[in-house]
Amino acid sequence: MKWFARKKLGDVWDEAIEGPMGDIAAAERIRAICHAATASAEAVGDAATRADKREGERYERAARAAMEIAMKISDGLMRDDAVSRIVALCMKANDAKTAKILSRAIQASWIREAVQRDYPVLSD
Repeated sequence: MKWFARKKLGDVWDEAIEGPMGDIAAAERIRAICHAATASAEAVGDAATRADKREGERYERAARAAMEIAMKISDGLMRDDAVSRIVALCMKANDAKTAKILSRAIQASWIREAVQRDYPVLSD
C-alpha cells in the first residue's frame, strides 16, 4: 500500500543547490536555514534536552550549511547580515565559541556592534 507510505521530508539545508546562486538567493536561503534550525538550536542549548544527539546533529548540519553559503556571498553587507543570523543561531545553541569566531568576521561596524549589544559574551 504505497499510498499510505509518507515521503520523508528533508531539511532545508540538506536540499541540493541547483546552479549558481546569487547573493539575494543565498541570503534568503541562510534566513530559511536559520529559521528552520531554531528549534534544534534551542533544544541543544537547553540543559534538559542537551543529550538529544539528533537535534545536535541537525543544528550542526544547519550551521555548517549556512556558513558554507555565507562564504560565497560577494556583497559585504549581505554577507555580514547573513553571518549575524548564523551568530544568533549559534547563541541559541549556547555555542559561544563558534559565535565569537563568526562575529569577528563581520566587517560592517554597525552590524558587529548590534551583535555585540545583543550578545555581550561575544565582546572581546
